[in-house]
Amino acid sequence: MPTKVLLAQFMHETNTFSHRETDTPAFRGFYCYEGPALIPALRGTANEVAGFVDVAEAEGWELVPTVATFATPGGAVSDRAWTDFVGTILRIAREQGPFDAVLLSLHGAMVRADGRDGDALLLHELRQIVGPDCPIAVTLDLHANLAPQMAKDAEILMSYKTFPHIDMRDTGAKAARALAEILRGQAALQTGIRKLPMLTLPEGGRTDREPMEGLQKLARRLEADAPEICDISINAGFSLADVPEIGPSVTVCHRDAPERAARIAEQIAEAMWQVRDETGEPILTPTEAAELARTHAENAPLVLADLSDNPGDGAYADATEVLGALIEKGGDNILLGALCDPDAVVQAQHAGVGAQVALPLGGHSAPEFGGAPLKVTAEVRALSDGTFICDGPMWNGVTQSCGAAALLRIEDVDVLVSSIPTQALDMGIFRALGAEPTRYRVVALKSVQHFRAAYTPYAARIALVDGGGLASPRSGRRTYARIPRPIHPLDEWPGTDFTGHK
Repeated sequence: MPTKVLLAQFMHETNTFSHRETDTPAFRGFYCYEGPALIPALRGTANEVAGFVDVAEAEGWELVPTVATFATPGGAVSDRAWTDFVGTILRIAREQGPFDAVLLSLHGAMVRADGRDGDALLLHELRQIVGPDCPIAVTLDLHANLAPQMAKDAEILMSYKTFPHIDMRDTGAKAARALAEILRGQAALQTGIRKLPMLTLPEGGRTDREPMEGLQKLARRLEADAPEICDISINAGFSLADVPEIGPSVTVCHRDAPERAARIAEQIAEAMWQVRDETGEPILTPTEAAELARTHAENAPLVLADLSDNPGDGAYADATEVLGALIEKGGDNILLGALCDPDAVVQAQHAGVGAQVALPLGGHSAPEFGGAPLKVTAEVRALSDGTFICDGPMWNGVTQSCGAAALLRIEDVDVLVSSIPTQALDMGIFRALGAEPTRYRVVALKSVQHFRAAYTPYAARIALVDGGGLASPRSGRRTYARIPRPIHPLDEWPGTDFTGHK
């Protein structure tokens, strides 16, 4: 009999400060595959499920697909979405078992509507169904707010090593290869977790610069020097979640070497603590960004990234301060996106391509975060259903959607308006509407880091902007009630190291 393996992916990074609940349509709108369609849809793509499939097919395993879906970060996951997707995963686990193993792709920072850790709960309920002897391998996002209890319910926990996340498929394959070791009886794998009392690593743990670059090099060296260590993952954590599980962590997946794994985790955690106050890249105001745009004269684009309104952090993606500044003072030949305003898209659709529309654009979700609606007159340049295929390094080959979309021209600025909050980390989202980002003098994105994988090779310069959105790095704008205290940087730490010891 072939080895029978349950396969599932249910991913969400939850911003608990967002009032916009993440419901079933948010998952089905971005990407969602169920049952037999799952494997052919994601095979060969830059997705961890593709990595699972690569190894499973090489090993001759029988994969039982359930659900593979991802929603753009936002507010808590609704009860309906939980029932629709987790309910399907658990139902198939009950009805089609027993299973020899489980491959599960999670984010690690999912929060349910009742405030509970969605990743930990899904994993625990799955463990109750498949039993104690069925090994489970879990992949996680580098921004997981990891609950230590997950190490009790899964033998293997592994996270991406890159941000932008361009190693999702590699991570899936590595986790599946580790699972194969267990199934062959070669090793008894387990994972240890070490948490730190911090909101997040500097700059969210971006891996193209220090301090995360050095931390990853340390982890890779320690992993290579110890044959009994299968994987070391550094999780930067996700600070826009008021949850007990908040904060960075280290996971060490080991081959029956708990003491060695614990020493390694402690060494890396100490290194993470030492760099907790490293300074990040300079951040411009909208006025400063517009002035930089106005004076940019190189052949390649200036890329401006409004990190405060990044839907990849659960922001609303409809802040208007940066757009208003660019329209007023930024000069010509500018592309901005994606700004989420479903009503504006509907008006553009009714008017048709070539028509002029007067409308209040953006700023509807929370004007106190990034500005009120802009009263504009725009030319409808293009319309689409919002479907696009990622052609950059991250999620390459994966079909996604930003919902019905329109390309509007407002004076000298082209604005991609979407119906679903969507991070324009890939140029495909613009190209689907006939806008080629590399041909613009200035490209303004609602993103913080993921866009760099696709845009860095073409950009003359990249600059970060704080447009006052919900994901602004100014943490004082958010009130935490459920996180553990004391915690860095909100509190004075009672000691010289992260354990609090004198």
